[in-house]
Amino acid sequence: MEIRVVNLEEKAQLIHELHKYKLVAELNDIQFKLVKSKREFIWHSHEETDEMFFVVEGEMKLAFREKAFDLKKGELIVVPKGVEHKPICETECTILLVEPKGTVNTGKAGGSLTDMELEWI
Repeated sequence: MEIRVVNLEEKAQLIHELHKYKLVAELNDIQFKLVKSKREFIWHSHEETDEMFFVVEGEMKLAFREKAFDLKKGELIVVPKGVEHKPICETECTILLVEPKGTVNTGKAGGSLTDMELEWI
């Protein structure tokens, strides 16, 4: 494994398309994925793992069935495994997701928003 410094803001500038997950680092079996988003996602959960959202640029909302949280640049939230949630990005934002390798972005919900074509930047 190559040892390197990852600057999230610089990596975000390399992303020119929305909703395509980009790998920026790995730690054991954990992947660090950047994505630019501007949409309301689907309700889904991850039965096997927690998931962490960190806002690199912009702001977003993370909705749960009983409550929603507004997140701005520099803030993060951890979604416990099995908890249904829905990311909402009304304006373009860049999010860092930290989750185990092989975690599907739509969980068991599947569908047309599933992105399995991860590339390194």
